[in-house]
Amino acid sequence: MIFDIAYTTEYRYLGPVTDSMNALRVRPATTPTQRRRDFTLATTPDARVFEHDDYFGTTVHEFEVVQPHEILTIDVRSQVETLSPAVHPDPTWNELALPGYRENGSEYLFAVMPTQADSRVGPLAAEVRAETPLATALAITELIPGRFEYRRGVTYVGSTVGDFLAVGAGVCQDFVHLGLLIFRQLGVAARYCSGYLFVDRGPGAASAEVETHAWLEVLLPNGGGPGTWSGSTRRTGGSPASITSRSVMGAATRTSPRSRACSAGRPAGTSRRRSR
Repeated sequence: MIFDIAYTTEYRYLGPVTDSMNALRVRPATTPTQRRRDFTLATTPDARVFEHDDYFGTTVHEFEVVQPHEILTIDVRSQVETLSPAVHPDPTWNELALPGYRENGSEYLFAVMPTQADSRVGPLAAEVRAETPLATALAITELIPGRFEYRRGVTYVGSTVGDFLAVGAGVCQDFVHLGLLIFRQLGVAARYCSGYLFVDRGPGAASAEVETHAWLEVLLPNGGGPGTWSGSTRRTGGSPASITSRSVMGAATRTSPRSRACSAGRPAGTSRRRSR
C-alpha cells in the first residue's frame, strides 16, 4: 500500500523573533515492513537545512532562521510504501538470556527509567508473564488497555508511569511507557515508536486527517539470529482515532499499514494522508 503523507507545523509568536534553532525528526524510516519512496522538507522563512542520523538511527534535520519573523512554517511531504510483515518469532525465555541477545538489545534493556520507576510495575510484570516472550507481548496488549482508560487531558508529555498508575487513565505515550517498564523488568528489549496508523474509512475516502500515535515494539530472537523487532498482532478495539493509543504495541491488526519511526521520539502534530 502506498501513502502520501503531508505534515505541516506552524509556530506563531507574539512578536518578531530571531535565531530560531530547530531539530526535526520527521523523515519516515525504511524498515523491513516499510519503504520510503520520496521525501521533501521546506521552511518559511527559507533556511538552510542540515541532516544527520542520531544515536538511534533516526534522521535529524536541523536549521536556523536568523531573520526576524513572527510565523514559522515547516512543510514536509513524503511517500511511503508499506510491506507485508514477517511472521513474529516465538523464542523461549532461555533464548532471551543468551549473551548475543543481551548484547544486541542492550540499549533497550534498561530495567528502570529513573523518572518513571514505580513499585507497582513489578506485580504487573509478574502477572502478565506468560509461557513465552511472544505470548507475554500479546498478553500485555490485552492487560494494559483492559486495565487502564484511554482519556485525554489527564496526563501531559512529562507525566511519569507513577502519574499514569495513580490516575488510571492516559493516552498512547502513557500506555507505551508502562509497557516499556514491564518488558524491561522481564528482560525483554523494547523500544518506543511513533508515527501514523492508516484507518480504512471505506470506498471514496481518499484521505484522512489523523494525529500521530505511539506504540511499542519488542526485540525477539529469530532462529538463533540477533533478533527481529515485532509489533502487535491483535486488535484492541476503540474508535479509529485511538486504536494505536489503546494498544500497548500499536497496530490494530497484523495487516494494518503504518508509517513509523522508532527511537526516543515523542508523538506530535497532525497529518493529512492520501492512500492510493
